[in-house]
Amino acid sequence: MLWAAVIFFMSAHAGSDFDGTGPLAAIKRWLVGLVAPVFGPETDIVNVAAHFTEYLVFGVLLFLAAHQTWPNAKTVQLALIAIALASLYAVTDEFHQSFVPGRLCDSADWLTDTLGAALGASAAATLSSASFSSHLRVFRDC
Repeated sequence: MLWAAVIFFMSAHAGSDFDGTGPLAAIKRWLVGLVAPVFGPETDIVNVAAHFTEYLVFGVLLFLAAHQTWPNAKTVQLALIAIALASLYAVTDEFHQSFVPGRLCDSADWLTDTLGAALGASAAATLSSASFSSHLRVFRDC
């Protein structure tokens, strides 16, 4: 729930809100510094990276929450639940952004959010699966 609140907070602000000073402005400058050499300083890739990263973390957290709630469920089912919940939240997030000055409701952002959540949930599912854990044990014992 805390991460959903972080996403809501970020969605309640336009990118220009983070141009001043403070920790959020520092994060934005860091992201711009990472992508500017590749994509140019005026690219919107920072927005894409922010959406993808927010929802990648959200996918991991939702998978972990689903695993705690339904410990006997299959890993694939838990990952699909996490992805579906994140995607549904992304729809409400985009709707919320339509009311924020300087933001808009964008289906491409929803898709980016869903893909980030899918990668996060899939990674968490892979790392939590018994077969992956046993492979790590074999590798560690070598």
